[in-house]
Amino acid sequence: MDFATVGGVLLAFASLIIGFTMDGGDVAALIKLNSLILILGGTLGATLASSTLRDFRSFGRYIGKTVFHKLPDPLDMIERLVELSTVARREGILALEERIELFDDEFLRNGIQLVVDGVDPELVRSMLETELGYIEERHRAAAKLFEVAGGYAPTMGIIGTVMGLVHVLGNLQKVDELGPQIATAFTATLYGVVTANVIWIPIANKLKRRNAEEVLLREMMIQGILSIQAGENPKILERKLKGFLAPAMRERKVPQGVNEGRAETAQYS
Repeated sequence: MDFATVGGVLLAFASLIIGFTMDGGDVAALIKLNSLILILGGTLGATLASSTLRDFRSFGRYIGKTVFHKLPDPLDMIERLVELSTVARREGILALEERIELFDDEFLRNGIQLVVDGVDPELVRSMLETELGYIEERHRAAAKLFEVAGGYAPTMGIIGTVMGLVHVLGNLQKVDELGPQIATAFTATLYGVVTANVIWIPIANKLKRRNAEEVLLREMMIQGILSIQAGENPKILERKLKGFLAPAMRERKVPQGVNEGRAETAQYS
């Protein structure tokens, strides 16, 4: 689970509620089912009208990927590619064929299969980059879907407030009910702005971030696959692939106690 996404949304909602109650507000006054139906239904309907049915069907799946999807550890991927490079240099490229089915990542599996099949390196690069391009395009479409929802939600909130005020102005003879009715009308604007800025837009930005991370990982894999095909030295390959990572990410973080234990062992051995 991505605790940054879940924690961020919960923190935002908690801060809004706590700030409202500290000012003397009643949380129950913010709970208006009719406003919620209007905002969510209107936002999703407008988003559907702006996209394709195929993309919209994946709306819930995209939310799930934001919270639960996790990319492979880049260092684990580097270690796997270095291991494959070592096997290829010792036993030949064809020795990788029996390991292909062990790969969880379909992109890596397809790339190694092309190498084993003896496909020309330039064609391997072209095919993998084409596949990566379509992956990136799908991810951009997913992020765009939530950006569109984030754009429509505040507008739907204003529409809901206007509709509520029309109802209020049509019943001016009931003076005692004006205050609560006006407050109810403005909850629609609140729901629209909050859902846009706490849910839809943050999800869109998270999907963009995930896309950038995955594209970088796939580019690193392409470089590793081509280097394996070229028969490069595994040590050189490792250094080349770590160049894709920020300096702080190039080595695994070992707990301090482990380092101290190693130091003591080295001292007394």
